[in-house]
Amino acid sequence: MTTLDTLSLPSATTTATREADGFSRVPVPSEAGAEEILAALADLPESSPAREALRSRIVQMHAPRVRRLADHYRNRGEPVDDLRQVAMLGLMKAIRGFDPDYGRPFVSYMLPMVTGELKRYFRDNTWAVRVPRVHQQRRSELNRTTMELTQRLGRSPKVREIADALELDVDATLELMDASAAYSALSLDAPQGEAEEEISLGDTIGERDGDLENVVDREALKHALTVLPARDRRMLLLRFFGNKTQSEIAATVGVSQMQVSRVLSKTLRRLREELAGGED
Repeated sequence: MTTLDTLSLPSATTTATREADGFSRVPVPSEAGAEEILAALADLPESSPAREALRSRIVQMHAPRVRRLADHYRNRGEPVDDLRQVAMLGLMKAIRGFDPDYGRPFVSYMLPMVTGELKRYFRDNTWAVRVPRVHQQRRSELNRTTMELTQRLGRSPKVREIADALELDVDATLELMDASAAYSALSLDAPQGEAEEEISLGDTIGERDGDLENVVDREALKHALTVLPARDRRMLLLRFFGNKTQSEIAATVGVSQMQVSRVLSKTLRRLREELAGGED
């Protein structure tokens, strides 16, 4: 006997969906939880049109919770409709990936999926610091030009070469590079230092668990970046987003490699203190 059979009840408590030859009943109790519905779903063949009706029931059950989760971030500069769509995408992924033999409630599997989608959205679609709109619009042009020059030259292009290709002066190009580097928050896995001294930014500022509040940390980091001195922020962005070595940064900014190393260490320490202070 399948799970689908054990959940059979009279037609008044079933969900209907259209088969190729008419209507076919999916005998799942109306009061069944997500776990029971997903178990029934697992018993159906992939080609069964009845699967969509069961998925829809789970979406209806959890949509309010998912929308509230997305709405929690409505004041972070992103359209709430977009956030809700992202959260619903996470719900659909959870429905597809949940194992009925998981042994735990569906919601404990769903919530990390939804929050993961929201975190990816903030990571990939937000700016770490406010930049002029013209720089936002030219970000893709800068990236494309840099890749083309890298392929043609067989090495990372110099700032002057990028500037010439974009028909900009060096200062304007550096400003554009800084703005482009601010497209997303710093990666906590980005390397800092060289050789045996290399550590990650995450090692420096600490690590939070995989909960939704990571997005709050990202907002705090965003603010901390905005208050850094312009030169320190430029060095940090060139290091972690421009993929520049300390020597390359020194040549670009016009200081010694030792000074770059000290500034980066001081800046990372300041970021750590800013974030730690926000927890008091």
